[in-house]
Amino acid sequence: MVLEKGLVLMSDTRTNSGVDNISTFRKMYSWQVPGERIISVMTAGNLATTQAVVSQLEERTKAPDERDNTLIKGPTMFNVATEIGRLLRSTIEERQLSNGDRGKGRFTASMIVAGQIKGMQPRLFMIYPEGNFIEASWDTPFFQIGETKYGRPIILRGYDQNMSFEDAVKLLMVSFDSTLKANLSVGLPLDLLVIGKDTFAPVHEHRVTADDPYFDTISSSWGDALRAAFDSLPDYKFESS
Repeated sequence: MVLEKGLVLMSDTRTNSGVDNISTFRKMYSWQVPGERIISVMTAGNLATTQAVVSQLEERTKAPDERDNTLIKGPTMFNVATEIGRLLRSTIEERQLSNGDRGKGRFTASMIVAGQIKGMQPRLFMIYPEGNFIEASWDTPFFQIGETKYGRPIILRGYDQNMSFEDAVKLLMVSFDSTLKANLSVGLPLDLLVIGKDTFAPVHEHRVTADDPYFDTISSSWGDALRAAFDSLPDYKFESS
């Protein structure tokens, strides 16, 4: 999500190919040039596809003589999002083509690209499997990919562009907790990254594990608060016959 203070990102780490094949893989990656830029990518969808894209981005950052280094040399975040979109689309097309009819619809993936380049504002993009993308604005200040429906209403009700980083993290944890309770395809650990405006470095990074005391408190307190709120609502009464 985009705030006046910067960007707050959170992702889960669960991937699955059915209920009997669940694994943990990182879905958030970041690169930075101190004092000049920080760029983060989050992924959802087919694991082989997203890892292929991220691996290519990683190799580009490790090649000092590469002239078209998208992440490090892209002049704007728009340019970075455009190039990552092209890479995602071409990777999906290659996987589907090489697998023929069996590959149709199996290698789809989407990404969120966030970051800031010196002299420009922090920016946030959601990239679709086709390679095109949309950018966040104050009318649409946050994006979700993967499983979205359970946690979205909480963010819609609680978001404020002027909220503190700490409140934004708390809001995202509540949103993820609701999703975890409702959908087995989303699971701990959660990765958190907070990017301050014009800092070009993480303000805060944290991995939320199953034994994280703060997340456990958030989860139990949110459940208690919901029950208390429900109990405080006016009673419904049947009409007397």
